[in-house]
Amino acid sequence: MLTLRIAAVFGFLAVALGAFGAHGLKSLLDSHGTAAIWQTAVLYHLAHSIAALWAAERRPPVAWIWFAGIGIFSGTLYLLAVTNIRWLGAITPIGGLLLLAGWALLIFRPGSRTN
Repeated sequence: MLTLRIAAVFGFLAVALGAFGAHGLKSLLDSHGTAAIWQTAVLYHLAHSIAALWAAERRPPVAWIWFAGIGIFSGTLYLLAVTNIRWLGAITPIGGLLLLAGWALLIFRPGSRTN
């Protein structure tokens, strides 16, 4: 299933980017003072990748919303952390709203399953 594979790719990238930030980009992130921003991007990226693995077969639309949310939320934070272009932070909340929208769909439209 496509959504399951994409969720796995997102999870793979979260781990890879976490390691890259901790090792390969450490001096750059330290010089910009953006290591915590990178860590926040990785945290939300990984958490929603794992959630998307669950949603991939049960609620594919939720997984797709989370993919978009990860791309915008974590993507803008990754770019901000590396480039130190602060206006990217103004775009980040759009991704956050998409992440929230995925959770809201599960709350208000839980699906037909009872488990």
